[in-house]
Amino acid sequence: MRDLLSKWNSISLVKRIIIGMFIGAILGIVVPKWEGIGILGSLFVGALKAVAPLLVFFLVIAAISQHKSGHKTNMKSIIVLYLIGTFSAALVAVLSSFIFPIELVLAEGATDVTAPGGIAEVLKTLLMNIVDNPVNALVSANYIGILTWAIIFGFALRNSSEGTKSLLVNISEGVSQAVRWVISFAPFGILGLVYSTVSTNGLGVFADYGKLLLVLVGCMFFVALVVNPIIVWTHTRTNPYPLVFRTLKDSGLYAFFTRSSAANIPVNMKLCKDLGLDKDTYSVSIPLGATINMAGASVTIAVLALAAANTLGIKVDLPTAIILSVLSAVSACGASGVAGGSLLLIPLACSLFGVPNDIAMQVVGVGFIIGVIQDSCETGLNSSSDVLFTATAELAERRKAGRKVDYASIIADAKAAENN
Repeated sequence: MRDLLSKWNSISLVKRIIIGMFIGAILGIVVPKWEGIGILGSLFVGALKAVAPLLVFFLVIAAISQHKSGHKTNMKSIIVLYLIGTFSAALVAVLSSFIFPIELVLAEGATDVTAPGGIAEVLKTLLMNIVDNPVNALVSANYIGILTWAIIFGFALRNSSEGTKSLLVNISEGVSQAVRWVISFAPFGILGLVYSTVSTNGLGVFADYGKLLLVLVGCMFFVALVVNPIIVWTHTRTNPYPLVFRTLKDSGLYAFFTRSSAANIPVNMKLCKDLGLDKDTYSVSIPLGATINMAGASVTIAVLALAAANTLGIKVDLPTAIILSVLSAVSACGASGVAGGSLLLIPLACSLFGVPNDIAMQVVGVGFIIGVIQDSCETGLNSSSDVLFTATAELAERRKAGRKVDYASIIADAKAAENN
């Protein structure tokens, strides 16, 4: 038994997850009534949801409290990159929907959720979540509120004793280790999630919504492999693809399977450390990115909203399409402040075209059906670009200073600094 466990652990986590995914799909077809298998997915997601808020809270407090006065960070540049990336993704989604118009086979409406009524309601919810009770924010996984209070407490503790700061760092490292332990059970969790999807909807769901999935996933791949590299190149003037592929491999793949940007924070933090990035910057930019850097969400909102319009035969003109791009980007940044994330912001986007709310909620139902792929790709794009844009901002600063600009040089400089 011990030898079997040792052999299992010797296989890379990604390969183990893929094995679990295939086993889950097979079991979903062969024994669709063994509901106990699906509990594995529920337990895994529940564990991630339970520990991720604590992770963000203590990581940000520890990072800000440790920050040394006068030490320059690149937070302004990173936030601008996050916003550019999210808007660019929305624009790609709108253009793709015009080139490849989609009509939906509408699903049963999502009756157990309530979508926001307008952009004012989204912004109001976002602002109210900022001032939420910190304990309630942790309990309800309100990441906007968690981030806000973590920043406030972090600044308040900057003049505390070294012992207090050391305690905060130890707690954050302990929570990070707990998340890594949870993620090590991902193969079994993914097995349960895939089983539940296949046993409930069958493999036919992927054929029914194949074109929609192709457009959604195609947009996300285009953003990851074309748009983001262009953004990186314009800031660094160097080949972006080594960095793009590294972030997709070491961050995007894990996020694809865990389907949680917040739970992927320890993975991103380790990758930033391996890349030799400035800890004072990435210890804040990575949790912040998991909250507001939502390129994948903006793609989902725009594509599904235009699909709803096409299904009803509503013609969308260019000015409205541009407004949709802006609305999708703004809404995506606030997605974490709305229960249900990006899917529940689809009715808001649909309202631009006069799509009835009952139809819009049926589109949300479609989103939940294809979520096993849509949400995985969305999270992979969101999470990998957190590291990508954090590294880009640092490379851009190196370029301004006349230093060598590529991610390999950052790693080399970091190793040299450690040796000295």
